Amino acid sequence: MASFPEIKGFLETSFTDWKGQVAAVVFLARCNFRCPYCHNHRIVTSPHEVPTWPWDEVEKRLVRLRGWVDGVCVTGGEPTIHPGLPALLERFRALGFRIKLDTNGSRPGVLASLLEAGLVDQVALDVKAPLEPVPYRRNAGSGSDPEAVDASLHVLERTAIPLEIRTTVHPALLSSEEVCRLGRDLGRRFRSRAAEVGWTLQRCRTEEVLDPDLRDAPPLSPEEFAVWERAARTAFAQDRYPLDPPPGPRPGTKSRRDRP
Repeated sequence: MASFPEIKGFLETSFTDWKGQVAAVVFLARCNFRCPYCHNHRIVTSPHEVPTWPWDEVEKRLVRLRGWVDGVCVTGGEPTIHPGLPALLERFRALGFRIKLDTNGSRPGVLASLLEAGLVDQVALDVKAPLEPVPYRRNAGSGSDPEAVDASLHVLERTAIPLEIRTTVHPALLSSEEVCRLGRDLGRRFRSRAAEVGWTLQRCRTEEVLDPDLRDAPPLSPEEFAVWERAARTAFAQDRYPLDPPPGPRPGTKSRRDRP
């Protein structure tokens, strides 16, 4: 259907994309960020090379899944860059599904209008770094705008909708101090509604990522990641840095943190 964004991927059943829900997952093309660790970069940079799912086929499968699937997770790419997104979500609503939206927070006005229209039941917001130009552009590309992400967070502060915040961690892109600083900021923002907000740290996997240079940069080991995560969660929960300073990058790890 011409008014809907092109669907570049469709997963009938997922137990991991929406916590506590069985969800179908719809992948939309293109994105206005260029995160070095992106794993969906084919639909971001070369969507014409990825087959488009006909809407009639997606709808037919969703109808068959009613009663088994709780909702639809709309991800990308970046869904909010598509003018046809509201129409797509309205159609999912008409089919009887709850909706989870994955977004990078770059379009706060779109996010606010979708929430006001009651088209979204849960949001997963990727917050890449502290909301400052240098670390944010290091993690999301030169076109990223941390002020827009900040505005999206303000939108979500004013609603009771369940929110999952996600941050991907690689020691070449973020320092442990930056991760803890972000945790403090998020903890302050959402302290009054902590039960409805979760912050998930994700250990970066470097295989098949967008930036070829990152594929050769060693990620955190599971043990190292556990230490970083513990420090960050302490900062998030207590609105302060932990007493023990978190570890810095390992010797020999190539870092981009000094780059503009």
